[in-house]
Amino acid sequence: MKRRDFLKQSAAAAAAGMTFPYFVPSRVLAAPGRKGANDKIIVGFVGTGGRARHLMVHEKLDDNGKIVAVADCFLPRIEEAAKVVPGSDQWKQYQNYREMFEKEKLDAVFVATTTHARALICAHAMQAGLDIYAEKPLTLTVAEGRILSNAAKKYKRVLQVGTQQRSIPVNAYASKLVREGAIGKVHTVIAYNFEPPQHWTPQPGQPVPDGLDWDEWCNQTELRPYHPDLYRKWGLWWDYDGGGQSWGVSGWGTHALDQVQCALGTDDTGPVEIWPDEPGPSGKITMKYASGTLLKLHGPKRHLEDLGAIFIGDKGKIDIQRGSYYPEPEELLKGAPEKIPANSPGECVPHLANFFECVRTRQRPAADVEIGHRSTTVCHLVNICRELGRKLQWDPVAERFVGDDEANAKLSRPRRAGYEFPKDLA
Repeated sequence: MKRRDFLKQSAAAAAAGMTFPYFVPSRVLAAPGRKGANDKIIVGFVGTGGRARHLMVHEKLDDNGKIVAVADCFLPRIEEAAKVVPGSDQWKQYQNYREMFEKEKLDAVFVATTTHARALICAHAMQAGLDIYAEKPLTLTVAEGRILSNAAKKYKRVLQVGTQQRSIPVNAYASKLVREGAIGKVHTVIAYNFEPPQHWTPQPGQPVPDGLDWDEWCNQTELRPYHPDLYRKWGLWWDYDGGGQSWGVSGWGTHALDQVQCALGTDDTGPVEIWPDEPGPSGKITMKYASGTLLKLHGPKRHLEDLGAIFIGDKGKIDIQRGSYYPEPEELLKGAPEKIPANSPGECVPHLANFFECVRTRQRPAADVEIGHRSTTVCHLVNICRELGRKLQWDPVAERFVGDDEANAKLSRPRRAGYEFPKDLA
């Protein structure tokens, strides 16, 4: 039986509620016609912008993977990427990722798109039997994250979220110190007061650039008239992200708040209360975990490395940054891995290596979809609290606000016709 036919039958059986034997991909077991641990994973990319190109060129992706196909709803971006990525002359190029999933015999796909399009692409990839490396933030809403986590279990897919601080050795080491009590019971965590998304003011439409499928780009959102500030600055706008600019809540804030979740050992849960300490869309926020630990988004903007948080316990303090940490007492530096410059080429190498290893072994990756969903949820809670301007009680088990219909209405958004989740996942 061909792999694609098998995957289609598996998906059909799952949708019908049938039990189907666990499929061990050919890449796991070495044999004639099968990939083993030393064989490269066959990879596609959806999205070929700046972040995708960085992963292709600077993070040793080709140590483990071979890119054979790419898709982008704006075809000129594929041409731009091809100019800087070695081996691009071998790529098959697509404007529609669905066609790429159908025609190419991929093992895995990197989804480096806009945030508002990412969850649906990931869902379709899992249905196609593909493992996924999804850039952050994973989702636009809390509801999307639960759909993706459930889908990964249903289709037995590996999904790694691109919060690479999880795999940077020094960050992992410092997080372990906090989790294991090196500074005693953590009572306060201080992170930067990350910035909110903005709301788009309607502008006169402009001609759609040649080669851009604007309908596909808009995806689940309103089909607005094209404007370059929508397309090129999408991370600013609420419709497309939760604050995706560098110092935004779901931009760099995704890394910092994931670092908090990691060090506190709350990968499968989240805060139970959240309240504004100041009014307004950029007001400071405090969250409380069930343990009593307070997470305060009160920190000033310090420097580029400040993509972590300061953990304060009853026996000391650890300031975890990106690629480094600074403890009190200093003896907690003993045995630590080497520090690395923040945001330097190569910092994602361990994260990508972990992803490819899990594709082969079927183990849970460092930033598994459930972990990524929970960390991204913290970002969404910040935006919802600021918007409503009042204290909220959060049930991390039910993933609902307690007794608050207005807040719960903000956990999902209506999706435009043609861009709904598959019925068996929604």
